Amino acid sequence: MSLHGIGLVFLAVLTGTASVLLAVALLRWWDRGPGRRGARLPQGLDGSLKPMVLLFRGQRLVDATPPARALLDRISAPESEWTRLLQWIGPRFPDAIDGLSRIGRAGRFECLGQSGTGSATLRLLVEQIDSDLLRITITDPQAEYAGIVVDSMSQQAMEEELDLLRRSLDQTPMLVWRQDAEERVTWANAAYLRKAEAQADEPIGWPLPRLLDSPRPVPGAGTRTRRASLTQNGAVFWYDCHSHPTGDQTMMFALPADAAVRAERSLREFVQTLTKTFADLPIGLAIFDRQRHLQLFNPALIDLTSLPTGFLTARPTLFDLLDKLRELRMVPEPKDFRSWRQQMSDLESAAATGHHVEEWSLPGGQTYRVTGRPHPDGAVAFLFEDITSEMSLTRRFRAEMTLGHSILDGLGDAVAVFGQDGQVIMSNRPYRELWPGAESLAEALACWQAGAEAGSGVAALGARLTQAETGLRDTGLMAGPQGQLLGWAVTKLGAGRQMVRFRLPDPAAAALADDKAMLASAG
Repeated sequence: MSLHGIGLVFLAVLTGTASVLLAVALLRWWDRGPGRRGARLPQGLDGSLKPMVLLFRGQRLVDATPPARALLDRISAPESEWTRLLQWIGPRFPDAIDGLSRIGRAGRFECLGQSGTGSATLRLLVEQIDSDLLRITITDPQAEYAGIVVDSMSQQAMEEELDLLRRSLDQTPMLVWRQDAEERVTWANAAYLRKAEAQADEPIGWPLPRLLDSPRPVPGAGTRTRRASLTQNGAVFWYDCHSHPTGDQTMMFALPADAAVRAERSLREFVQTLTKTFADLPIGLAIFDRQRHLQLFNPALIDLTSLPTGFLTARPTLFDLLDKLRELRMVPEPKDFRSWRQQMSDLESAAATGHHVEEWSLPGGQTYRVTGRPHPDGAVAFLFEDITSEMSLTRRFRAEMTLGHSILDGLGDAVAVFGQDGQVIMSNRPYRELWPGAESLAEALACWQAGAEAGSGVAALGARLTQAETGLRDTGLMAGPQGQLLGWAVTKLGAGRQMVRFRLPDPAAAALADDKAMLASAG
């Protein structure tokens, strides 16, 4: 080859080399240019990201790539790493749990995940390295580079969580919406949209109408709550509205409160009914809470105790009320203040632990019955009842009973009244002295028969008291316990009661007969 030909070849080689170098330089300049500045090589080429691989010895995590650890950290569960991994794998790989149980025999298991709500499709590979060491690899078969695995799974997790949140908000019965600083509705859930569409006569558009008069958040005050009503088709719906400031906008939550409103209305009506009932009661009522402050009283308490209305409305304590009653001389006159305080402490303790009743004899001659009853949650109620007329009637009745017994005891005849069951319900002193221990009809018949010499009179008396036949005589004669002659008479009193009278020998008549006998013998 000539020198000229060698020169041409060298020139061609030099030109080609320069062209390659220039092309490489242009490519690098273009890759680093303004439109490509900051771009990175595909993940997996530069090794900046690793595939999702986990090593388990038994059920203890030995090692994992950063994407795998990030996945475990996103699963908010207090269990171990193995349990958290199974919690994530189970819904996505239905065959994985069964495959893991057979990994000891097969040594290798691989499956594809079902298509979930996300767009990523994953592959699970489980390999047994040795007897108790497992390597679990999760990849995306559709991804070209290993690093994209993390993005696919993150995308799937985010899409599933977003779908779950959307479904939850759309299915919740409460109204949820967001409004800006001008109180314009910028977002709402399905429940809010349904209510808004039911309220409007025409198709609704944005911004949506405000349905409830919600509370306005105060900067730095946190959550605020307010009850609001919504009228729809003539029916009133109640909501408990909560406001949460989020940046320059506000999230609003309206929880249905119809049941709470009905319960409060029923309770208010019940309390009003009780108040009206208490107002008509003639018994004074005072209810004290756990701290022994007056919570409820009725007008009868003022009428019975003469306590000032202003004093009662100030909710005094129990001991303040008792001290005020002592000043008004509406309590029993105490011997000294110490014994008075002890007596009132005993009253409070007895009323708090169980039913307690005592009577107060007031200095003015009145008598009050004070009843203490425990109430739920440590409360206690006191009832003040004026029983002056009742006590007067009782005393009068007791006096009349005492007078009647005195009259019966003063009679010369022995009298006993037998009830329908044969028991002695009333007797006088001569009867008890004549027939001691005869407190029933059976005992009386035994006593009469034991002291009788002629049994015809006792038999007639027993037949008259025990038999309901007609034609039996009501009077007769019988022998007494000392052999004296007694006359008896039976009288029906009604309600099955019978009265028996025994006429004793008249001492004056016997003395007169003795005198006559002596005179006759002397003459």
